[in-house]
Amino acid sequence: MSYADERLHLLQMARSEVLAGRMSRRAFLRLGLALGLSAGVTALAACGGGASTPTPASNPPSPAAGPTGRLRVASEIPVQLDPAFASSDAEILILNHVYDYLVDIDASNAIVPRLAREWTISDDGLRYRLNLAAGVSFHDGSPLTAADVVWTFNRLRDPALQLPTADLYANIADIAADGDSAVVFTLTEPNPFFLYDLSDNHALILRANTQNPATAFNGTGPFKVVEYRTENRIDLTANTAYFQSGKPAVASLEIIFFADQAAAVDALRGGQVDLVLRMPTPLFQTLQQAGGVVTVQTPTNGFDLIRLRADREPGNKPEVIRALKLATDRDAIFRQVKAGLGAVGRDSPIGPLFSAYYSEETPLPARDPATARQLLATAGYPDGLQLDLHVPDSGDRPDLAVVLREQWAEAGININVIVEPESVYYGDDRWLEVDLGITGWGSRPIPQFYLDVMLVSGAVWNESHFSDPEFDALAATARTTLNEEERVRAYREIQRILIERGPIIIPYFFAQLSAHREGLRGYVAKAFPGRTDLAAIAV
Repeated sequence: MSYADERLHLLQMARSEVLAGRMSRRAFLRLGLALGLSAGVTALAACGGGASTPTPASNPPSPAAGPTGRLRVASEIPVQLDPAFASSDAEILILNHVYDYLVDIDASNAIVPRLAREWTISDDGLRYRLNLAAGVSFHDGSPLTAADVVWTFNRLRDPALQLPTADLYANIADIAADGDSAVVFTLTEPNPFFLYDLSDNHALILRANTQNPATAFNGTGPFKVVEYRTENRIDLTANTAYFQSGKPAVASLEIIFFADQAAAVDALRGGQVDLVLRMPTPLFQTLQQAGGVVTVQTPTNGFDLIRLRADREPGNKPEVIRALKLATDRDAIFRQVKAGLGAVGRDSPIGPLFSAYYSEETPLPARDPATARQLLATAGYPDGLQLDLHVPDSGDRPDLAVVLREQWAEAGININVIVEPESVYYGDDRWLEVDLGITGWGSRPIPQFYLDVMLVSGAVWNESHFSDPEFDALAATARTTLNEEERVRAYREIQRILIERGPIIIPYFFAQLSAHREGLRGYVAKAFPGRTDLAAIAV
């Protein structure tokens, strides 16, 4: 028996034990507080066409004697620390504390200042002028200027580098410095989400003409890199000249790498680390009654995506797509895999936390394995389907594969589960080529991101190879219209299309599951795991 098969066998045996001890589903307490895009839309509306100075991000009081103490954080192993190419939560976690974004997203999905302290937007929505914070320096002592911002974003949109941000920023006609302390972005067409785009995970500001960004570590952020040992850790020290008052709250930050999430949790139990930022549901449950440990669950917009390639057999047959949907019991998956932590999915990345746009108008089909078998026969598969399902070994994805294998077998869809290290699954864009896969998509503050990078025709990460002219037109409307009612209608039609004919299944939206030792002060879990503000934590 292979390692992957053995692990899946153990997961099957353990699942009933895990479920027997699970807690009842936690309601979305924060949903009533109108989390999601609504807060961000309000912030954007306030910027209408004149000057707007957003409320500064709240910071802990500045310590009288400066930062003290040491914070130890468990992380997965990073692979790529050039901000432009970073992809995993582990990479974003590190880079977020070495560099700064122009703007950031708070726990309510609202835009808040970072390097850009205020901005104005022209009445036609095409010109954004951002004023930079004063007195900001890179770790080498050189001052931050608008030229650094211009160079950074020109790099991110350079088609020769083949970055995903080239598509994201293709709507920028020009970026220009206005003196040393302001930068002007001119768009080719209106984009009501442009400030959110400036907070993209890759958009960390580098010094102009930085050589070897993957190893330079010359940012403006709250911590400076002291030593990076690729195999096990990165050590950072407080940037005492950091421009945000009260940050960082600790003198040293140690991010310790673990190849196995169970080992990270054991290190928390044993006192070797102070904080574990994400973990599978069964491990989280084992910590809920552990002494000296505080568990935290935060609803997010992140989800696990089951998708079948739609550009070749068998996924190019609508009957097969419908059969997969009819063979899937999303409620059972949510209970068994997520233990009720998060939210049930509806085959669309527009989830409940996007409260302004989420809709349940289009019903999900009730599970019907018998009809699924008939559809397969109609599609030319009277004896059912045999498929390989490729799964990264992170999070609850192997558990999800086990449940899918059981559910789909009743409909004549027999899958061979292939569990792979996450680095292998995503390496060399292999995940974009396989016919059937499960991919984890991290939480984002706006739904448009998912449409533009994973679902419109030709999108850089369109892993299902979905191409639908009606969908594309609706996505373009939602992306460009300044009429909020028109955008709401477009998003609701998008959800209908994906439920009815999209080659994707989203069974749930996951919660961020984290845990820390007692006594940690200032830790607030956010909906964006890799963007957790460690600089605000005191020990």
